[in-house]
Amino acid sequence: MTGVTRLARNILALTVLCAVSTTAASAGSKNVVELYTSQGCSSCPPADALLKRYIQRPDVVALSFNVDYWDYLGWRDTLGKAAFSKRQRAYARARGDGKVYTPQIVANGLDHAVGSVQPQVDHALRRSADRLSGYRVGMQLEHDKSNLIIRIGAGAKPRKPATIYVAAVDPSVTVKIKRGENHGRRITYHNVVRNMMPVGMWTGEAPTIRLRRQDVLAAGGKKCAVLLQAANAGPILAADWMPE
Repeated sequence: MTGVTRLARNILALTVLCAVSTTAASAGSKNVVELYTSQGCSSCPPADALLKRYIQRPDVVALSFNVDYWDYLGWRDTLGKAAFSKRQRAYARARGDGKVYTPQIVANGLDHAVGSVQPQVDHALRRSADRLSGYRVGMQLEHDKSNLIIRIGAGAKPRKPATIYVAAVDPSVTVKIKRGENHGRRITYHNVVRNMMPVGMWTGEAPTIRLRRQDVLAAGGKKCAVLLQAANAGPILAADWMPE
């Protein structure tokens, strides 16, 4: 199957989501930037620094995923996870282009770009946001001392249920790298995803999900993000941050 055919299929899948409710907050319109990076990649530090600009934007949920496939170069990434490498490859399969590299950003689950080149990242964000126009789902993430409460708006029943993911995030991690391509450097990684897990499925109804805060953040995160993603590494239909 060609990349164009796969892309057309993904867009077609979105058409069943056009009847969106406004019962949840407009936070569901946030764009998502996922940076795939590695401590063993000499081209990544500029992208790690650039991500901070997107973190500062209120309309963007920006996340950093450290992959593990460069570990053989002499330094084992202290933040890397095989699950994140798998997620990046799943995007490449869904797009049909097979492009997996670092630093790579994935915008709204649809488009990719070199993560250190801001004009490319901006273009990917605009393009993917335009493609999702009219298909967003409302979402709001709230919390109290003990719980996280996820509220998602209603919409037309999708062909396949969408997945609700919660990511435990560490706002800032500085690592001194002792070997490999970045030997001797101290690099700060921003909005580092420590763990990402599915917590439910969205079938078009308007669910409210309650999670124990300590269970979500037990993986080392200090805050969390929620994503609603179409099946098979599809487009991200909603995203929100745990409020301060």
